[in-house]
Amino acid sequence: MSGAVLVTSRSFGDGRLDLAARVAERGYRIVRASPSHDTAELAPLLEDAVGWIAGTGPVTEEHLAAAPSLRVVARYGVGVDRVDLDAAAARGVVVTNTPGANSSAVVEHTLALLLSALRGIPAADRRLRQGDWSGWRTRELSALSVGVVGLGRIGRGVVDRLRAFGPALSGADPFVPDDDPLWQGLRHTTAEALAVEADVVSLHAPGGATIVGEEWLAASGRPVIIVNTARADLVDETALAAALRSGRVLAYAADTLATENHGSGASPLLADDLADRVTITPHLAAQTVEGVDGMGGMAVENLLAVLAGETPPNPVR
Repeated sequence: MSGAVLVTSRSFGDGRLDLAARVAERGYRIVRASPSHDTAELAPLLEDAVGWIAGTGPVTEEHLAAAPSLRVVARYGVGVDRVDLDAAAARGVVVTNTPGANSSAVVEHTLALLLSALRGIPAADRRLRQGDWSGWRTRELSALSVGVVGLGRIGRGVVDRLRAFGPALSGADPFVPDDDPLWQGLRHTTAEALAVEADVVSLHAPGGATIVGEEWLAASGRPVIIVNTARADLVDETALAAALRSGRVLAYAADTLATENHGSGASPLLADDLADRVTITPHLAAQTVEGVDGMGGMAVENLLAVLAGETPPNPVR
């Protein structure tokens, strides 16, 4: 065998493709470990690793220092904000990702969360099971103004799907040029302006900066529904919980939380009194058979290319 490939993605190989066989055919053995990327657990495994198919956990200087033979970190997914790219470059470790592999899956999950929040489906189900068959009035998406923040692959996919529902659509992304055809039929605005203008805001920015914070929420001109299938740090969860209680935010639906705990250490958004207005899924957006195969297949292709001394299809730098 030519060395170990560490896999810390929870769903790697859970689709239809036999990805482990592809790696084994090239002479490498797969070693699996927790997606939390606990340094103490991973250190002895990283000693022999030549490649790492990494999940959403952090990849730090400490991890890399424990991996003297590591040549490639193949991120299973598109985000690399938790990978220390400078430390990897300094050690000659190539970092790759899988852009577009799960975009359709995340777009569909975004729409599922948006419609569930708009129509109050989770709350209705809970009440019905307790014997309460009373209803309440909601809104139709076609009558609303929807703003999309972040117009990469997923944001664009959400815009495309939403067109069929007929809402007034606005988009915010400072990196999309004014002459991009995307703006045809999509009003060009800013994330700050959407606080005043939109009935629904869907977040697809890359993370690293808060968009929905106290100032944004205070400026909100109407009760808003917020959907987040991007990064937890795009929202100030404490401020958002207060806005939900005051009625400035009607509902929040997300596929991520800043603190993935329950009980006393849980996010303020998981408070019992917010259960009817907050819907959280545990990173389900990308978890379709097609999405899993796409991410896994691309990660393996990138990894094997680097180990063969070739340029990978999707280098981050």
